[in-house]
Amino acid sequence: MTLKNSIKVSSSIAAVSVITALGFSASAWASDEELKLTIATESGDRESPHGLAVKRISDIVEEQSDGRITINVFYQDEIGGPQELFDQLVRGNIDLFLGWPQTSYDERLGVLQLPYLTLGWDEALDAYGKDGWVSEVIGPILSDIGLEYLGPFPEGFGGIATADTYATNHEDAQGIKLRSQPIFPLPQTIQAMGFQAVPIDWSEVYTSIQTGVVDGDSSNVIYWDYTYFNDLLDYFVHSKHNFSFYTFLMNQDSWNALDEEDRGIIADAVEVVSNEQFENAKAEDEKWIQTAQEEGMEYIVPSDEEMAAWIERVRETVWVEAEESLGEDVMSAVREHASEPQ
Repeated sequence: MTLKNSIKVSSSIAAVSVITALGFSASAWASDEELKLTIATESGDRESPHGLAVKRISDIVEEQSDGRITINVFYQDEIGGPQELFDQLVRGNIDLFLGWPQTSYDERLGVLQLPYLTLGWDEALDAYGKDGWVSEVIGPILSDIGLEYLGPFPEGFGGIATADTYATNHEDAQGIKLRSQPIFPLPQTIQAMGFQAVPIDWSEVYTSIQTGVVDGDSSNVIYWDYTYFNDLLDYFVHSKHNFSFYTFLMNQDSWNALDEEDRGIIADAVEVVSNEQFENAKAEDEKWIQTAQEEGMEYIVPSDEEMAAWIERVRETVWVEAEESLGEDVMSAVREHASEPQ
């Protein structure tokens, strides 16, 4: 199915949106209408955690609506890369999305990737939960750009995966080129850690490592580096500089066009999947850490002293730089709630 066709899939939603805009109530009949929606994930094939999550939402919604609401699922790269998908979500060409919010519309969303924001699993799950302080910060920002925030999808703490050599401190990192997601402030974080950051989209990472454009990948949990690049990479340093956190989003016009019953069906499906992910994320991450080691990838945890030095250096550099982009209100929330190094 092409992206052009996916635009047509949302025609029922668009029609309801027009009626609502004209001042009429759609709630009297919307729940009797058949609705065809689209959902896309920016990364992960149909067997990945992300792919399984969006398919499960589609299945739950169809079941709970007795087949009246169907959601067509698109997986990694089927209709575009991360930025293109986010653009299409904002424009309403796709209805639902699982991925990292791009900062191209509002740099304040960079708070999601602010380095060393949380330093342990319990703190991270509290902060990034649907009712956590991070979610409270980003909800209004997403609304400002026309998106409804439906729920979080945590993965775990990211690290540095490399071939041939590795580093656990700023000095040894010099000269090592790492792919970084082109989302503020991840490239800035990698630079502050001492590496050379090269912003590259996900679809180009394998070739970039294979051809030596970069020496490895950064800021992903080990699942992605092991599953997609295990034949190229030798080491995974668990620097934990970011908490990998994805979001379930819906185009606000599509959301507002639904009546209360249909909103509830979709919101409940997302909540089921989100809650399952919160319950299982740590164990899932630990499973892939073990699997990667069994398959020959060396797993390295920096010493307490090395971690403390990275935290101090990165916070002093990137947090100060982020002040201008994220704004005083966001950074005040960060400084009030961020984890304190032990």
